[in-house]
Amino acid sequence: MSFELIESEIVYPGRAFTIRRDQVRLPDGRTTKFDIVEHHGSVVLIPIDNEGNLLFVRQYRHAARLDMLELPAGTLDEAELPQVCASRELREETGQAARQLETLGGFYLAPGYSTEYMHVYLATDLYHSPLEADADEFLQVQPVPLAEAMQMAEQGRLPDSKSLAALWLARSRLEQYLKLG
Repeated sequence: MSFELIESEIVYPGRAFTIRRDQVRLPDGRTTKFDIVEHHGSVVLIPIDNEGNLLFVRQYRHAARLDMLELPAGTLDEAELPQVCASRELREETGQAARQLETLGGFYLAPGYSTEYMHVYLATDLYHSPLEADADEFLQVQPVPLAEAMQMAEQGRLPDSKSLAALWLARSRLEQYLKLG
């Protein structure tokens, strides 16, 4: 199967992302247009405190019109390394820093229309080290016991896809923490 890019144009040059329109020749010879969100990438963190809780953040998500419980996450600044972003976002969103930050993998959030790739980190051995949160973020840190968090995910009570995907990637590592607890 062969897809050929014929033309690409920027239709919206944004700060956090850009939207481009690609004209593509399909394998059967027809052409079509795809609108693509170009994104620098992002991180999601699975922070486990010293009491065995996962640190979630609760925040209002206007697109969903819901207060959602999510794992801490954020967007990479241009040319920022994912691990640097992960350390910064953890401090901004939870007020904690991690002595141990382990890369678990990553995934595309919506590959049908976006280039955003999200890197997943397990953050442990936490200590108090806050950074000021972004001015437009209103977050509440909510510790949830690890077993309860996994049960919430299994029961469909965490409707945030990045949190679910990150927990899935971390499942074998998190099982180790459940056995210790």
